[in-house]
Amino acid sequence: MTEDAFALDPRLAADGPAVGDLPLCHVRLVEDRRFFWVSLTPRRAAMSEVFDLDADDRLTLMEEAALVSRALKDITGCAKLNIAALGNMVPQLHVHIIARNPGDAAWPGVVFGAGTREPMGDPERRSRLDALRGRLNVHSPALPVG
Repeated sequence: MTEDAFALDPRLAADGPAVGDLPLCHVRLVEDRRFFWVSLTPRRAAMSEVFDLDADDRLTLMEEAALVSRALKDITGCAKLNIAALGNMVPQLHVHIIARNPGDAAWPGVVFGAGTREPMGDPERRSRLDALRGRLNVHSPALPVG
């Protein structure tokens, strides 16, 4: 599979700004100030499950999830990371990585459907993007949405 026909689902694009691209995944900051939350979307067309990826891409996805997880842990000092590939609302394969702490807006439950997302102000958004881009050594790409 190549990324030639890849386009990011508009609902994932609407979740928040692009952080950048790793070798396989497009990384986005999810716009919710209550949680430091990112999503990774493999730049492969017509993928909805992890097993849809070939073996090399599955390994790369896991390594990139680990890289982003370590970055979130280092940036936030969070107590726990939640990692999920649900796809119930958006079937395009994507992985959520969320920094969690006791007492956060959804603790100890899941963040999905917990309350209403709260937008970030420009300084907070910029700070999170800069921290992630610095740790991941990426920049914001031009990405087809469709």
